[in-house]
Amino acid sequence: MRIAIGADHAGFSLKQDLVAYLSELGHDVLDLGTHGTEPVDYPDYAEAVGRAVLRGQVDRGILICGSGVGASVAANKLPGIRAGLCHDTYSARQGVEHDDMNVLVLGARVIGPALARELVRTFLAARFSGEERHVRRLKKVRALETRHSSEMEISREAEERS
Repeated sequence: MRIAIGADHAGFSLKQDLVAYLSELGHDVLDLGTHGTEPVDYPDYAEAVGRAVLRGQVDRGILICGSGVGASVAANKLPGIRAGLCHDTYSARQGVEHDDMNVLVLGARVIGPALARELVRTFLAARFSGEERHVRRLKKVRALETRHSSEMEISREAEERS
């Protein structure tokens, strides 16, 4: 599987561990940074990983920041990205099976490398169920994205006229 991975400075060490782990498992890893511990901004890496998923460069993405919250919020601003912050295997599996989650988000200051590896393995092994109720709910999510995009465009146009 092709996996994009990105992290801010707080997630750098865990990202390095997961890049090696993913490679050991035979996955093709696209490391989008950061490449050190200098302070950086997590939205930049959330966008890079999200865009790689949306462009089809990779099958799934993994994001890491200190708590995981900021990266999750940022990634979910990209229409089509379904990023879930998971610190337990149930959520990592169920997020894919029910919600077609395409980006796993981890908090490097919340979990350690052993649990992170287990979460990654669970996330990558899971498949969307395709059950009607889940498909129906995902259509509603896409409708929210579409409505929100349209409302944002109308607001932007109104601001430009005033």
